[in-house]
Amino acid sequence: DMNRKDIELYVDIKIKLKNKTIIMMIITIFALTGTIIPVSAKTKNVIVGGEAFGLRLYCHGVMVTGFEKDAESPAKNCGIMPGDIITKVNSQEVNSNEIMYELISKSKGKPMKLSLLRNGSKKNVTLTPMKSENGNYRAGMWIKDSCAGIGTISYYDTAGKAYGALGHGICESDTGGLFANSTGETVIASVTSVNKSENNKIGTLNGYFTSKTIGTIEENTGLGIYGRLKCAVNKNKTIRTAEAEELILGKAEIYTTLYGTKPERYEVRITEICNNNKNSNKNFIIKVTDDKLLSKTGGIVQGMSGSPIVQNGKLVGALTHVMLEDCTEGYCIFAENMIA
Repeated sequence: DMNRKDIELYVDIKIKLKNKTIIMMIITIFALTGTIIPVSAKTKNVIVGGEAFGLRLYCHGVMVTGFEKDAESPAKNCGIMPGDIITKVNSQEVNSNEIMYELISKSKGKPMKLSLLRNGSKKNVTLTPMKSENGNYRAGMWIKDSCAGIGTISYYDTAGKAYGALGHGICESDTGGLFANSTGETVIASVTSVNKSENNKIGTLNGYFTSKTIGTIEENTGLGIYGRLKCAVNKNKTIRTAEAEELILGKAEIYTTLYGTKPERYEVRITEICNNNKNSNKNFIIKVTDDKLLSKTGGIVQGMSGSPIVQNGKLVGALTHVMLEDCTEGYCIFAENMIA
């Protein structure tokens, strides 16, 4: 990709939730049938986003993220792979880490029939837990049933009840793959501070989840996450999305939230149009030129992923990646790709 090092705008953010401070990572995060925002043409009317929002994702099963090191792994030995989603054990549905660990503990070392999803295909394996030195039974694998973090809403439909965000999917941090077979919820997030970016050191938005749930997450794809809202979140004006061919090099605007819950508008420049690949989220490049934005962020920080880009009064795309070697530059996806 253009011989540049870039980093997907995953979220690495301290989030205060129920008086606890925890580190959460949104790595690019589902796959359900149905189209959330149907379109009959290349363009449509949308409401510009720019708000920071919190994401909570719950796996329908548990995802295998890796294996224990320096120890034999029964899970690895039986053919389980990182990224597999365990949905059933001996015909019993599994939907949390606790249930999975309990079933392994109670197995007494007897073979367990596991139902898996691997890249959308069903698989069956037989896992035989191993007794450890402390007398407990183990499978030798790491699993995850949920993840959370912060991102930016790109657009709403004109009724305000459906949205697209991020411009890329949410992935599991260890495997790098989509956090698949999952659904979730969105909440209002309030940004409290920014760790500024430097070249080769990308900063972050810092904030907290509010208690207000505003909608659902129904699809997690490589081109964005999609869902529905309980109510309209902002009163921004309705604009038309642009076709890819309408983009030109030059001035544009980015809408993003760097403090509180209200997005602001900043100047950027479209410096390069890379490709028209409909399955790509690296279609064009922007450079931050706004002195106010540069003073607050140093360029582009994690958590800005999904920030909408407007040019000549039309939504042309959304920010998806930051360049590692020049944090004032980032890749963007065409609005046409994200909405189609």
